[in-house]
Formats: sequence, C-alpha cells, structure tokens
Amino acid sequence: MNYLGIDVGTGGTRALIMDERGTVVASASAEHQNFASPRPGWAEQDPRDWWQACGAAVRQALQSGKVRAEDIGCVGFSGQMHGAVLLDSADEVVRPALIWCDQRSEAQCRELEESIGRDALIRLTCNPPLTNFTVTKFLWVRENEPHNWARVAHVMLPKDYVRFRLTGDRAIDMADASGTLLLDVANRRWSAEVLAKTGIDQRLLPALFESPQICGKISAAGAEATGLRAGTPVVAGAGDQAAGAVGMGIARVGAVSATIGTSGVVFASTDRPALDPQGRLHTFCHAIPGRWHVMGVTQAAGLSLRWYRDQFGAASPGVQKKDGRDPYDVFAEEAAAAPAGSEGAVWAPYLMGERTPHLDPNARGALVGLTASHTRAHVIRAILEGVAFSLKDTFTIFEEMKIPVASIRLGGGGARSPLWRQIQADVYGREVEIVAAEEGAAYGAAILAGTGAGAWSSVEQACDAIVQVAKKITPNQKDSATMHEAYRTYRKIYPALRQIAQT
Repeated sequence: MNYLGIDVGTGGTRALIMDERGTVVASASAEHQNFASPRPGWAEQDPRDWWQACGAAVRQALQSGKVRAEDIGCVGFSGQMHGAVLLDSADEVVRPALIWCDQRSEAQCRELEESIGRDALIRLTCNPPLTNFTVTKFLWVRENEPHNWARVAHVMLPKDYVRFRLTGDRAIDMADASGTLLLDVANRRWSAEVLAKTGIDQRLLPALFESPQICGKISAAGAEATGLRAGTPVVAGAGDQAAGAVGMGIARVGAVSATIGTSGVVFASTDRPALDPQGRLHTFCHAIPGRWHVMGVTQAAGLSLRWYRDQFGAASPGVQKKDGRDPYDVFAEEAAAAPAGSEGAVWAPYLMGERTPHLDPNARGALVGLTASHTRAHVIRAILEGVAFSLKDTFTIFEEMKIPVASIRLGGGGARSPLWRQIQADVYGREVEIVAAEEGAAYGAAILAGTGAGAWSSVEQACDAIVQVAKKITPNQKDSATMHEAYRTYRKIYPALRQIAQT
C-alpha cells in the first residue's frame, strides 16, 4: 500500500507518494500563481490557487509513478502555517488569505498585550502575540475590513482549506492550531479564555484532531479534482515545521533539526510544553500525540540568498554558468574561496523583520564590516554564515532553558549544500547529520498518513523504521573557533541597528 503526503507551501504545492518501506515512489509539484504584496510588509495569496495546484500536483504524481488511485491507502497534509483563510456561509473565499509572513497586524499585537497581557498570553497559549500568528490577522480584518468580517462563517489555515476542498470536512491538527494563538497548547484544546477576550466565536473554528488521526474521507468532488479514489481516508496532518520534523525523524526528546528554507527553523522535540518566559521561542504541540516542541524562527534564512540571487546574482566573470548549473551551486563554489569568518564581513538576515530572538517586525537587514579587499565571494559566504548565526541564537536559548540537544539533523536548502552544511557544523560547534531521504514536509505528511492507516503503531515507530542517517559532518576545530568569535560580533549588530532606527 502507498501513502500520499501533500504539502501546501508558499511557492507551490507538492504531492509525494511513499510506500510502506519509506521509499518515495513518485512526487510532483505545481507552482502557486498568485502572490500579492499590496503594501510593504503585506503578503496575500488566493486559497483557490492552492486547491488548483493540489489537483495538478496529485494527478501528476499518480501518473508519473504509475500509481492507481485504489493503491493510495491514506492521505496526509502539511502546509505553510499561520495563514488566515476566511470563508462565508456558502464556503466561498471572502478575501485573499493573509499568509505567514504578513506583518500588517502590529497594532493588533499591541492591543492583545494591553487587553490580555503578554505574560497572560504566554501562560494561556505558551506564546506571546506576534504579527505572524493567525488571530492577529483575524483581528486586523475585523477592524479594518468590517464588511468582509461580517461575511465570515468559517476560518481555517492554508492546508486545512485544501483538505476541506478534498473532503468537505473542517478540521485542524494540534500542531498547526498552536500557531493561531488561540490554542491552550499545554492542554491541547482551544483556549476559552483567549476566545472570550478576543471575541472570536469558537463556532468559526475547525474541529481539533491529533496529526495522525483520520479526520475525513475524500469526497466525490475531491476525487474528481485530484484523480484520487472517493472514500480514501485522510488524516489531519501538521503544519510544515512539525511535518518536516517528522520526515527527518525528530520524534523523541533530544532530537533537534535545523532547517533552512525560505525561513529558517531550529526545532526540538520535548515531552513537556517547555516555556521561554521571554517568548523568544515558539512552544507548540508536536505532530506526535502527547508530545510538544519548541522552535526558533529566522524570517529570512534561505530568502536572504534568494534576495541576493534576484538582485545581484549574475555569475561572476570567474564562474560562468555555461553548463547550466543552478545559481546556488555557483554561489557555493564562489563562497568556498573565501575563508571562514569572511574576513570580518557579517550579514544580519533581517529582511522580513525577525522572530527569534528579537520579536521585532521592524528589524532590518545589514551587511557590515566591509573593506575594499572584500569580494563577492566574501559577501556570499557572509550571507551563509549570517543565516547560520541567526539559527545559533535558538541553540543559545536552548542552553538557557536546559533543553537537551542529543543530535542535530539538517534540512532544506541548507542541507543540500556541502558548504552550508559545514558552515552550520562550525557555527553550532557540533556534529550535524543528513538523513537519507530529505524530502521535506510532504514526506512527514505521508508518514502521518501511514501511521493513521495502521502501517505503523506510532509516529515514533514509523520514524525508527524508515528515517535513516546518510551522513555526519563534524566541525572543523579551527574554523569553529573563528565562527565563535564572529558570532560574538554578529550578536552586537541588532542592538546597534535598533538604536539607529530609534534615533
């Protein structure tokens, strides 16, 4: 039997088919066509675009893998977190969804701090108010677009909208619900107190499920749109970070992942809802029943390199792309020519504000320490190192909180580049691991589907059975010492930037 994982990302939707041995049978992706930023800091997408991409990706995966619809035993979902999807009583989309990186709700965050209190919110939901969290987006629409809010009959998150279109059932998992700021994370239920204080009617919200729990079946309309078999069970799935962690085997206490995608995330599995009193880390339910996780987030990790590529990315005269190589491979080749520490050039990756550890939507990026002797190679390497420094901030907080780190597994684009792997090992000062099948959140969604269908007795058993370490990278002692000193410099940049912004 095969299992299908669907990941509704920011740039596109991916469908992955996996067998009971964990082998990827087929995968396919379809890009999202609509992304809008009507004003600086705003980010919107049309949920209907996600559904169209889902249908295209699933059909292509079935066809390319020559997999029959009846051979799919269960479907699991993953997706971008925090997005606010608003539907009316006819289940039509009210307005474009405000997605995870939308920063417009800063005033609503202040209102929550005043009406409920920052410490009270952390006590009730394990997290402070941030512009990324879904409830602040609801409040923004209610206050700024009352005509739209008056139409709202149902709210959900991105992957849950796509699953709703596939099954007709309204559901959400504990992990993704943790990012709404409406969940009592410690007790895995909606927070009656936060709902009351924000005036959000619980009847608007989907039903809560654990991630591997079956929450619906594919409807006739869903089957027609995707080529899947009507009646196929569907599990709740998880937000992309929790699902991606499952796909990397981050299931037990002490297991940690460091993933560099558009954003960067350091994710640690815990057996309790560990709290950072300052709210610098997110404390969420894990995709594993009875388990939680803490994570730190860098807003513009891989985005930093993509921004550089888009704005300044023509190949240098010494490294031409005559062979059609990926520009990121060209960058890595160039950056490898510069020494560890980039000879004093340091990148602060605050292109989209910052979450961990600063919780500042107005933070701005900076490249500092430049001299006339610096080259493009130094700048590219400084970006790679700066992103790793931003993730090390989370490990620093883990040490403060005494969160165990037994192993570190790398994921995303930062795991595919040998240079970036080594930089991370040197910056963290620890051995890092690469898993054999680094297939991202869609793979984790497929594992959750298989667990829900009974292929494995638990998510932990599934991870033990199919997630294998392919390679270990040890830190270079000399370069790690250089990185330690460079990190001390990096830590001084944000306070200086903030002081400049306030003058």
